[in-house]
Amino acid sequence: TEGQMSDHTGAGIVLEKLPPAKTLIGDRGYDSNRFRAALLARGIAPCIPPTKNRKETIQYDKTLYKQRHRIANLFAKLKDWRRIATRYDHTFFSAICLAAAVLFYL
Repeated sequence: TEGQMSDHTGAGIVLEKLPPAKTLIGDRGYDSNRFRAALLARGIAPCIPPTKNRKETIQYDKTLYKQRHRIANLFAKLKDWRRIATRYDHTFFSAICLAAAVLFYL
């Protein structure tokens, strides 16, 4: 998404294209009543910490949320691969799979 747009605005489009999931782990940028309702309507349990200015407190699984750093680290490592960051390859998805496999075995 653009810098001035919230993350959860574009996430709904991505969710439609993904296979079914049990839980979505997101950061505070995904905390909105509308996004949480959309997740629950699809049968997905949100694991999203509430924003600091939220009036009602929402509970989330803190142990599960700690696993989010693994996904963030994977994307950080993928950005080191220039061809993925700039999308030089014609077969973009295959380049991501190759990079993820190499990073997994390192």
